[in-house]
Formats: sequence, C-alpha cells, structure tokens
Amino acid sequence: MAIAGRSNAGKSSAINALTARKALARTSKQPGRTRLLNFFELAPQARLVDLPGYGYAEGAREERDQWGELIAALLLRDSLRGVMLVVDVRRGLLPPDEQLIAWAQQRQLRVHVLLAKADQLSGSAARQTLTRVEQRLASLSATPRASAQLFSAHAGTGLASARTWLDHCLARPAAVHEPTLNDS
Repeated sequence: MAIAGRSNAGKSSAINALTARKALARTSKQPGRTRLLNFFELAPQARLVDLPGYGYAEGAREERDQWGELIAALLLRDSLRGVMLVVDVRRGLLPPDEQLIAWAQQRQLRVHVLLAKADQLSGSAARQTLTRVEQRLASLSATPRASAQLFSAHAGTGLASARTWLDHCLARPAAVHEPTLNDS
C-alpha cells in the first residue's frame, strides 16, 4: 500500500496514527523531508510505502528526478494493492492529485483519499470539502471508484475508518474491490 500526497499534506502523521506508533515515520513542518521510499512492514506481505511528496520539495533536481523513477517503478509492481492519497482538507483535490488518481485507476488500484488536517476546519466547512471531493471523484469515475473521508491524525477523526480501509486492502488480492467508506 502506497501512501502518497503533496509535500506537507500529512503523510507521515497519517502513517504514525494508522500504525499507532508515534515516531514510525518522521514528521516535520518543513515540506519535502521524506526523500526516499520508506517501507514499513506491518505484517508478512503487508507493507506501507511512504512516498516523497510531490509539489514543493527540497533537494537537488537530480535527486527529485530519481524519486520519480523510484515511484514509477513501485507503482508498476503487481504486489501494490492500492494508494492512500493524503490531501490537505484546506486545499482539496488539486490537478496533481487527480492525475495520480487517474493513473491508479487505470492500473485498477484502489484509491482512498484522506482529507487530512480536518481538525483545522469547522465541521461544516470540512463536510463541504468532503462533499466536493466525493463529487469530483465520482466524475473521475473508473472502476474501482475512489473513496474519501475526513481525517485528522492529531484529533483521531476518521482513524477507525481509515484503518478498516487499509486492513481490507492489505487482506485482499489487488483485483478485489473494496466498499466505499465515508467518515466524518
């Protein structure tokens, strides 16, 4: 399972919350700190892969180009079961996020969008963003359809549903489609 998203969207915080380990993935307020593909083994044959963020990232141009090659190679692996896309709820889906979703769906990969940092918006503003993202995902429709939920690593919002989605994906072969989960 790949964990993807823009730089500073909250990928490392999501990994730590999902695995109930405070410092499994290093977090930083500075964008672009994840500079390698970091593999975390949860159980035999069940791994999370923390990808470098796209968008703003520090590092030499050659290093960033190499990230793209590594990520492309990972995303072509048959063992990849899905992508958990971490999106800052305050930004919503952006064109690079939509491109990643479209690519994953072409590969018949499951996609689940965590609208992270949901605790930083009012409840109604967060739910409005969730509704807009779900509508956009439906318009990008492909099989399997992407799902989305509100999430906050710090407040625990949506943690149980995100873990359920992750467990479901890791327990099933890549060709099996999961139910859509919505959580607020």
